[in-house]
Amino acid sequence: MFRDQMTPIERMSAYNRGEPVDRLPCVPIVGNTAARVIGVKVSEFRRNGKLIAKAQVEAYRMFKYDIIRIFTDLYTLAEAMGAKIHYPPDETAYHEAPAINDLSEIDRLEPADPHRDGNLPHHLEAMKTAVEEIGREAVVTGAVTGPFTNASLLIGTELLVKLTIKNPPIVHKLCEISLATALNYIKAIIDAGCTPSLTDAMSSCAVIGPRQFKEFSFPYLKRIIDYIHSRGQKVTLHICGNTKPIWELMAMTGADCLSIDSDADLLECKLKIGDKVRLMGNVRPSETMLMGSPDYVRREVLECMLKGFGNPKGFIVASGCSLPTETPFANIHAMLDTVRSVGYPVDAEKLLVMWENCQPMKNCQGRK
Repeated sequence: MFRDQMTPIERMSAYNRGEPVDRLPCVPIVGNTAARVIGVKVSEFRRNGKLIAKAQVEAYRMFKYDIIRIFTDLYTLAEAMGAKIHYPPDETAYHEAPAINDLSEIDRLEPADPHRDGNLPHHLEAMKTAVEEIGREAVVTGAVTGPFTNASLLIGTELLVKLTIKNPPIVHKLCEISLATALNYIKAIIDAGCTPSLTDAMSSCAVIGPRQFKEFSFPYLKRIIDYIHSRGQKVTLHICGNTKPIWELMAMTGADCLSIDSDADLLECKLKIGDKVRLMGNVRPSETMLMGSPDYVRREVLECMLKGFGNPKGFIVASGCSLPTETPFANIHAMLDTVRSVGYPVDAEKLLVMWENCQPMKNCQGRK
């Protein structure tokens, strides 16, 4: 059994300075799986910052990954601005209705106050509580939804995408309002002792093209990242799905790390932009982490390490996106234990042999 020799903060700080570490940083992106760690329903997180903190702290203590992320769903900013969100009894929340039904209502939208509106105060409470409990040994981050994605939740994704062609000024107005809310929330996150983490699902190339990304997503992400840097913080940017056509633009936002979804080829991404930005990823959350066996997880983690470990700006082993709620604990342990078994510095030949030995599907069969 391989054991950590450093705390996450010690590891990340040394790794950032190019100093020896005990292993590569590893982040299975634990969201609502944390509810299962403490045996509560996902819906119990609503308006309960202390419970969110308890779940995330206990999940960290169980698995000992490197970054804690206070996150329940993508909708916290939009809900605080009037979008309707449905909370099933024991599943992740989903978007039920936009904040406005007609463009004529756009002027009634206002930036949210993170200390007053929606669930934002409760997420801030979770961040403060988590920092108090484990902030000296691990970085606590707060998830922030990107302006384009938030705009889609205010008016509806299909309509927003049409408006990028038919009425660009309206799209920019929605993004500006969303940016103001995001900046308010980010200021509160940093004031709470946390690090912001950006996620912008609707900026995926599965939703909009590179030209639209450049016009409607990039400027707002860059303004957010510039503000975060002005506060002395680093930031990771995650965009879901296929992002290959916008990799260079994502790097140009100034993000310190890009979280690459499992739809992308990590090696190709490293060769394209690895000299510009740190990468993290990209073990498949559903096919592997949720539905695979621990041996199957081990195989894919080793494969991701083979592709990513030599990235010039650094590499973090991670899931490609947030883990599904029912992800087996054994698979999260398998991810961390595999990274621990490789150690650091990464020996390329040893890593290749480990991966080849895990190749036979009889040893690495996914669950049926």
